[in-house]
Amino acid sequence: MQNLSPKLFVSIFLITLLFSVSSFADSVGKTAMQNSDKDVQQKIRTNLSSLLPGLLPDSITKTAVPGLYEVVFGPRIVYVTEDARFLVQGSIIDMETRENLTEPRLNEVKVQAVENIGTESMLVYSPPKDIPIKHVVTVFTDIDCGYCRKLHGEMADYNGKGIEIRYLFYPRAGVGSESYKKAVKVWCSKDRHEAMDISKAGNPVDARTDCDNPVDEHMKLGGLVGVSGTPALVLDDGKVVPGYVPADRLIKVLDARKATN
Repeated sequence: MQNLSPKLFVSIFLITLLFSVSSFADSVGKTAMQNSDKDVQQKIRTNLSSLLPGLLPDSITKTAVPGLYEVVFGPRIVYVTEDARFLVQGSIIDMETRENLTEPRLNEVKVQAVENIGTESMLVYSPPKDIPIKHVVTVFTDIDCGYCRKLHGEMADYNGKGIEIRYLFYPRAGVGSESYKKAVKVWCSKDRHEAMDISKAGNPVDARTDCDNPVDEHMKLGGLVGVSGTPALVLDDGKVVPGYVPADRLIKVLDARKATN
């Protein structure tokens, strides 16, 4: 092995030391940033808990805006400044790209909030086995709503186009109303689909009203999602469409949105 001159040896040693110090500094810097981010998140949680007792955020993450954090509560998004002092509601718009940065995230959290309900707590109308499911649409429905009944009467059309309809109850007259009691009776029935068909046709359903049911949970989610009327359709990408949409038009909307997402 060739002997190194003292000068060359010192140079190599200094270069090695420089890289080691640099790597160590990078590592320390990243750890400090991670710790700082955790501290910020904890401070935001603490301040939010005093403002909104009992309501815990599902996630807190940095946004593209320096010093601004995204806070998710179920199907809703708010923003909080890094010092945890200011809470901001609204959309973030990238003025260079003209892109709404909030809308796609909001759609994502709406989908997740609906999925968290679980199909076992929904009334699901799936296409026949020989027709593949192309899209899933969640519908907030009121049994006594005229356009809700129209939509239900055309269920075969939706299913025939590969659209699965998942019902969540949203009696507009509120808890304890006749529409609310009808929703509970449908859920408490031995055959919920048959009971729904009967009730949507305007006929009484003979069933108990003291079973465990998800109607209150459905209504709460509807309020958070922003449902103001029925039917309200949550598309499979999270966009909420108010009102009745016939199957022919709905499938075009769903296919078009899927192609662009």
